[in-house]
Amino acid sequence: MNIVLTNLHFIYLIFIVVIIVAMIMKRDISLICIVGIFILGIVGTASVSKSLIGVFNSLVYATKELMPTIFIISIITAMSNVLVTSGINKEMVKPFGKIIKSPASAYWVIGIVMMALSWLFWPSPAVALIGALFLPIAKKVGLPAIGAAVAMNLFGHGIALSSDFIIQAAPKLTADAAGIPVSKVISASVPLTIVMGAVTTITAFYMLRKDMKRGKINTDFDLEDEANEESQMVIPQTFRKTLAAIIIAVFILDIFLMYTYKFQGGDATALIGGTAVFILSIISIIYYKKASLEKITDNIVAGLQFGFKIFGVVIPIAAFFYLGDSAFGEIFGNILPKHSQGIVNDLGVALSSIVPLNPFVASGTLTAVGAITGLDGSGFSGISLVGSIAHMFSISLGGGIDVLTALGQIAAIYVGGGTIIPWAVIPVAAICKVDAFELTKRNLIPVVIGLVVTTIFAVFLM
Repeated sequence: MNIVLTNLHFIYLIFIVVIIVAMIMKRDISLICIVGIFILGIVGTASVSKSLIGVFNSLVYATKELMPTIFIISIITAMSNVLVTSGINKEMVKPFGKIIKSPASAYWVIGIVMMALSWLFWPSPAVALIGALFLPIAKKVGLPAIGAAVAMNLFGHGIALSSDFIIQAAPKLTADAAGIPVSKVISASVPLTIVMGAVTTITAFYMLRKDMKRGKINTDFDLEDEANEESQMVIPQTFRKTLAAIIIAVFILDIFLMYTYKFQGGDATALIGGTAVFILSIISIIYYKKASLEKITDNIVAGLQFGFKIFGVVIPIAAFFYLGDSAFGEIFGNILPKHSQGIVNDLGVALSSIVPLNPFVASGTLTAVGAITGLDGSGFSGISLVGSIAHMFSISLGGGIDVLTALGQIAAIYVGGGTIIPWAVIPVAAICKVDAFELTKRNLIPVVIGLVVTTIFAVFLM
């Protein structure tokens, strides 16, 4: 691959370092990202006006990309508000109380169910379902919201999305780029997924329990809010139970429809969102009666306010990192070198071309390249690149292409898909009502340890 690095690449890399340092110092990075976009525009176009236009257009681009996620979070929040106010949510989570009796059981049950649903339909729709049903009962047994968020994140956006055994979108992209059958990538990823998943989830749980015992995490359930819910319940308990059963049945029907009609990704999320709108409307009519028309609007507006409040912080950050991929050409025009695959991918290729080759270095490089390409918060934008690099390395090594491809795929999606990029964890953070930066901070050590262990393990599989 004949990749030429320009000043744009180095400026982008410098700003990534500055952003990481600012995040470590727990400072807001929105201004840094906006300045980064402007400077990239100045260097690339040599025009102040075009750079200013590019700043605005990059924010618009990021908003468009995030809009489906903003809307599903907003709608689910609006629906949840009505279910809480009417008391139906309490009836929905009661059956899970028989299974979830402790913080440990809550963590593992939430994680395993999240993983299963994410394998079938990807994490986005699974986040909405799991969050609405499991978070209240998890908090009651002593698992804090951040614990539930970690479980949902690592099992869903980590294990399930990085392996993608059923939908197979990720392994197909990497396999095509590597020039091998999808089945070979999936077979090679099974042991790597098991090791990575076990290390990350067990490490995260150990750290969570340790902090809970030391009192560093608040595990109290808001009993005052619960009492307020009880005082507002005007729907008879028997009817609430019936409505709760119907709502659960409707979401199960959604799952059946996803499986039957192969709804995936955005379509699956849209199905959940559309269902939530109708549940919001019907329950509002039953509960608010004559005031339902106004209350439906009020709840939708409240949900949208919550969604944009959460994502308002993320949009400038996402705008900068989207420029690392195909968005750069759309915002500033075709000013990158002729054979450029995007700034982030170019940096990954450059890294792979300057390291000596042996199984240890090859595995470490694929992990590093995967992680770098995941910095745009997508995880999928760079997995074709890791497949291509795995193909190059395997020629020099005389084999190991399937293991290297699977390893790069896991690294890219764990980082960007995502568990340690703040703008990628927003759906889980929003549903669980925790700070996205706190969630990524809690995921960081388990994921880094997991990547190190999995990379070493991969060497012995080659």
